Amino acid sequence: QVQLVESGGGLVQAGGSLRLSCAASGFISAINAMGWYRQAPGKQRELVATITITSGRSTWYADSVKGRFTISRDHAANTVYLQMNSLKPEDTAVYYCAAKRVAYDYWGQGTQVTVSS
Repeated sequence: QVQLVESGGGLVQAGGSLRLSCAASGFISAINAMGWYRQAPGKQRELVATITITSGRSTWYADSVKGRFTISRDHAANTVYLQMNSLKPEDTAVYYCAAKRVAYDYWGQGTQVTVSS
């Protein structure tokens, strides 16, 4: 079993920053990548950023967040972060942490990010 718990969401003004955290617990040995998804009201969940569980720390970002968001991890703490800068109202969504074994098999509950204009 793998449990993921997100935190760090909140209400910020446009141009502000937030740092989301995802703490993993349980059986995590088989996890080979972590990612952040987001889902805005009435829209499909979309992948925002990923990071591999390798020494190279390979990352991927959606075009909409490149240059503004940074995904990172603290392997010893079993924690993944999403640093979000220069936030825009269109970033408003529930943000979910996910862990990949075969696909993204494990999901957190989500944390709300609201960006006001």
